[in-house]
Parts: sequence; C-alpha cells; structure tokens
Amino acid sequence: MRPLLASSALGFAGLSLLMPVAPLWALDGGADELGAGLVNTVLMLFTVIAQLSMGTVLARLGWSRTLAVGSGLLGLPALGHLLTDHVGAIASLAAVRGLGFGILTVCGATAVAALVEPARRGRAVGAYGLAVAVPQCLLVPIAPWLAERVGFWLVFVCAAVPSLAIPLAPRVARALHGRDGAPGAPADRKDDARRGLFRVLIGPIAALLAITTAGGAILTFTPRLLADPAAVSLALLAFTATAALSRWRFGAVADRGGAGPAIGPLLLFGAGGLAVIGAGAARGSAATGAALVVAGMLTAGVAYGGLQNLTLVQAFAAAGEEARSSVSVAWNVGFDAGTGLGALAAGAVATASSYPVAYAALAVGTALVGACWSAARRGARGVPR
Repeated sequence: MRPLLASSALGFAGLSLLMPVAPLWALDGGADELGAGLVNTVLMLFTVIAQLSMGTVLARLGWSRTLAVGSGLLGLPALGHLLTDHVGAIASLAAVRGLGFGILTVCGATAVAALVEPARRGRAVGAYGLAVAVPQCLLVPIAPWLAERVGFWLVFVCAAVPSLAIPLAPRVARALHGRDGAPGAPADRKDDARRGLFRVLIGPIAALLAITTAGGAILTFTPRLLADPAAVSLALLAFTATAALSRWRFGAVADRGGAGPAIGPLLLFGAGGLAVIGAGAARGSAATGAALVVAGMLTAGVAYGGLQNLTLVQAFAAAGEEARSSVSVAWNVGFDAGTGLGALAAGAVATASSYPVAYAALAVGTALVGACWSAARRGARGVPR
C-alpha cells in the first residue's frame, strides 16, 4: 500500500497546486470568469475521457507503464504555464494533465480494492483518501497566496511534482502482481449486467456528483470571493482540512454501520454550508462576510470529504466484488465530472449574475439530491450496506 499511497499523494499534490492557480493565471491573462472556469472543466473532461479508456490502456500497457505515463502526463505539462497566460494554451495544458490525472485516479481506487479485503475496505479507502486529501489540505490554500505574493512561476515549477512518482510505478505493479482479482481491465459485461450495475450505482454516483459539483466551484473560485489573500488561504484551509479529516474518519463509520445511512444527512449538511458561503459572498469583503465564508467552508468540507469515502464504499458494496474495476471507473468519472461541471456552472452563473446566486443554486441542488436519497432509503427494503 505504501508505494501506492506515495504515488497518489504526489499526483494530487500537483493537481492541488494548479486547481485554484491555473484559473487565476487565465484571469491574469485577460480571461473572464467563464473562461477561468473552463480551464478546470477541460481538465476534468479529459480526466473522464482517460478514465473511460482505462480498460484498454491497462490491458495494453500493464500497471507499471500505465502508472508511469499517468504521472508524467500530470506533472510535466505544469511547466508549460511558464511560457504563456493565454486561456487557450492553459486549457490545452489542462487537457494533457487531465489525461494523467484520469489514469492515476482509476489505478488508485482499483488498486485499493484489490489490495484489501471487503471487511477492512472502509478504513483502507479512508487511508487512501487521507493520502490524496492531505496534499489538497496543505497546498490548495497556500497555492493562490504563493502565486500572488511570490510568483506564479514557483507554483508552476512545484506542480511538476507528480513526475517524481514515475520510479514508484514498478513497485505498485509488483504489489498487485498475483493478487486475486487485481484486474488489468474491467471485465466484459452483458447488457443486462450493465443495466443492473447502472441501477445499483445511480444513487451513490448521484450523491457524489452533487457534492463534487459544489467542490469544483469552491476550489476554482474561492480566490475570487475574498479580497484578502490571507482570508482566501484560511477559507480554503478550512475546506480542505475538514475534508481530509472527514474522508479518513468516515471509513470507520462505513465499516461499523454501512455507508448508506449517512449519505443523505451529509448531503443536507453540505447544502447548508453552501448556503452560508453564498451569504458570505453577498456581504463582499466585510469581516462578517469572510467569517461566513470560512464557516460555510468548514461545513461543506465535512460533507465533501465524508461523502467521497461513503459513496465509494457504498458503490463497492452495492455492485459486488466482481465489478470493482467498473465501480472504480464509474466513481472516478462521477467525481471528476462533478468537479468540472461545478467549475463551468459556477463560472457561467457568476458571469451572468453573481457568486451568491451561484452558491444558492448549488445549495438547492445538493439539498434536493440529499432529500431524494433519504426518501429512497426510507422507501426501500434490503438496500445494500
């Protein structure tokens, strides 16, 4: 597990540095909010494209080469930002980075499921979540401050760090070699099996989409909500730190009582946090506005981190062991599609109206999904736990 966790941490470190800074770089080059949001939307679009292709890629290249290629594609293009601040070029670099990120996310989730038996999977997913959340916790808040106070160049150089994981790829592959059910590609499924898989995954993936759409907006546009770079860093730290802790600790919750019961309440809790962020944004740069934004970030972060763990554990439990590769792809596609959708939607609404309206819409959407999840559980019998 250790080489896998180290490789994942390095990959997410590079992603975390550029998630808030690449849109800022586009804005610095003359783009509007919609153009800035498009940068992370392109990143996640190509992440999804890579994730959907992982069956073929793993079958042809194997674990070692696939992980090495993913680390290189995610890390090395960061240096290209040193050459231009044009939004088209930044989006192109985001596309290449997205391919690398898509490779690493599917490989990571699939490997965790292969290396750990189901009885301990909640805690294993929590450990994996902590490995990818700690870089976000540390680097997302500080990256905009570094860019504004030291220089964008430093962030771009540091964001090449995923390439340092290339030598770890053979070690991860050796750990997986010979494991029962550690597949190189998702198994072929008949049409009726695919429909059955869709039915059991639609709930967890919808919950994941709701909270990651909110997360995509937060990670992309928080630097625009507050005028003071220190306040921006504090708000992002509140979000990422609570998300990291929640993603780790909710693994034990999932192992003890099942993941399903907590998903609906956490969605509603997250919706409340989004509403508070919107209220803070409406107050502008006033101290009370900044305090509301930070309080909302704390609340939303609990839901964002906890739901990442719970939805993945629920998806594995609902689909069964034979489908874990397909579950890994579906979950990662849902996560990254939601992140990209949040960046694009929030940017479009903010351009047409305002950030408070954008966060109000996100809060309503998240609350509706939470209410639907809770109602479905009350009405269902024998829901997989």
